[in-house]
Amino acid sequence: MVVTAPAQSGPEDLEMMWRIRAFEEKASELFARGKISGLLHLAIGQEATAVGVCGALQPTDRVFSGHRPHGHAIAKGAETGRLFAELAGRRTGYCGGKGGSMHLAAPEVGFVTATGIVAGNLPLALGAALSSKCRGESDVAVAFFGDGAAQTGLFHECLNLASLWQLPVVLVCENNGFAEFSPLSAHTVVERLADHADTYGIPTETIDGNDLTVVRPAAAAAIDRARNGGGPSFLECLTHRLRGHYEGDPTLKRGAAARDEAKDPIQRFTRFLHDAARSAELEGIEVRVRAEVEQAAEEALAAPWPERDDLLTNVVAQP
Repeated sequence: MVVTAPAQSGPEDLEMMWRIRAFEEKASELFARGKISGLLHLAIGQEATAVGVCGALQPTDRVFSGHRPHGHAIAKGAETGRLFAELAGRRTGYCGGKGGSMHLAAPEVGFVTATGIVAGNLPLALGAALSSKCRGESDVAVAFFGDGAAQTGLFHECLNLASLWQLPVVLVCENNGFAEFSPLSAHTVVERLADHADTYGIPTETIDGNDLTVVRPAAAAAIDRARNGGGPSFLECLTHRLRGHYEGDPTLKRGAAARDEAKDPIQRFTRFLHDAARSAELEGIEVRVRAEVEQAAEEALAAPWPERDDLLTNVVAQP
């Protein structure tokens, strides 16, 4: 049996959640200052899902994200400086400044790609899982997606194939109750999206996606199952974003509940570590990480822009 990572969480996970939070808050500031162009979708308040799942993966495992990918990329090992550079369109970004926020790719750390197409990352994850299985490897593929993706035909096709071929893939639904601006009740009568996967015989679990102590063991179990030939799993992580759908979204349709700080995963995990008598290990984490992120942003903005000759590089795959 091949085992992934311990199903326990500690101060290093709190540091990673703060790194994601600090990165996205700084990205929001840069967007407001006009340093980042285009649409920017933040996942502030959903850090526990990214850290809980990616922290249970091995370096060679592959992650596929959607249009809200920053936390997943950072949790998988992407450098904040190169991510800032990519968002700001600089040549030193992961995609040379040509991918931007919704099309990040850092395959060197196992973050294969993000996509702005709803559910568009699911078949990519299945392809990576199929490749791993055919090669006799133990690598696992993970796809992160929102509740809106569950209403697409592609979603059901992928559930069917993942089950039929018993692929080593973990499907992680970050269900915050809204598909863009529409509440779940406006686009489906299925309250628990995990029921869809259950129909295809895929092991499922619906968990509190804002509690790292719940996400990590659930993710570790699903990943171990996939790695050891047990086929796919479906995790429905009930999350609660503290921001709207995109930067600039007034969140009027979501109301005051959208700003419920009591559901903040960082504060919840901090309280857990204090209760576990690990307070001394927490000192200075937020300050240190925020300073690191500030420096990364400054260096990224000082990096050069792409040059004319960069326009035609990395446009098509090379043999």
